[in-house]
Amino acid sequence: MYFRSYDSLRLFDIVAHHLSFTAAADKLNLTKGAVSYQMKSLESQLGFPVFERRHRGIALTDKGKKLWHASQVAFRDLDREIASLREEGPGRITIGMATYFASRWLSPRLMTFTNGHPRIGLRLQPLIDLIDFRSQNIDMAIRWGKGDWRDMEIETLLPCPTFPTAGPEIAAQIAEKGLAQTLPDISLLHDQDGSEAWRDWHEAAELPNRAMRDELVIPDPNVRVQAVIDGQGIALYDSLVTAELEEGRLHKVSSVELCNYGYYLAYPKGALDMPELRMFRDWILAEAGLR
Repeated sequence: MYFRSYDSLRLFDIVAHHLSFTAAADKLNLTKGAVSYQMKSLESQLGFPVFERRHRGIALTDKGKKLWHASQVAFRDLDREIASLREEGPGRITIGMATYFASRWLSPRLMTFTNGHPRIGLRLQPLIDLIDFRSQNIDMAIRWGKGDWRDMEIETLLPCPTFPTAGPEIAAQIAEKGLAQTLPDISLLHDQDGSEAWRDWHEAAELPNRAMRDELVIPDPNVRVQAVIDGQGIALYDSLVTAELEEGRLHKVSSVELCNYGYYLAYPKGALDMPELRMFRDWILAEAGLR
């Protein structure tokens, strides 16, 4: 029996990504009931359940997980082939990353790649948050963190221990009173809601990580650097702010570092089957001293 519900597979892919009928319905301007009905019809066509319906939401079954991974690979290959047929530039790859990393680490090295691979078109896509590779047409991302993301391939690119930094005024307060005594009165600057970085640092420093009254979320790391310099709080940074540290605009205010944090390559399973992307991946790992 031939499977014919390929439109439902597209919807399944979105539901699986969000693990929510409601979120998928909002994204597609459908009702939750319509999404739920189509998923039941899909399961009937498939002959096996892809979701576990729970009291609080849904989860993928084991077969659902396998189907999702297979559909991601298939849809990505199909999207790439369509783009090629549209003559949008065969051999073009898109790499997503924060402008902070692009300007401070990648840009000074990029000419060696473009000179060595003149037939590969390269587009850098600014990112400041978690991503959906296909919806943003991204082949690979460079992400900051500790590399514990699921449902994608992860490779260490640049180990880069992170540590607390402050502007001159707050750094002077910390030098006078001590970091532990000053922390309760200082805003902690975060990269996103729910970020674990400050919690991990407090644990490493053996300091209580109580909820702060004045936390500030600034997703763009370049903007966050300036906020620290301006005295709006303290933030976790790494060796990519060496220039500001040497100029005295930023100060390292603790010797405690998170050594498992850094920059990672992230890409969908099977993405390196694309020769151009594999060439970029091999080149950037070599630039980071990992090849």
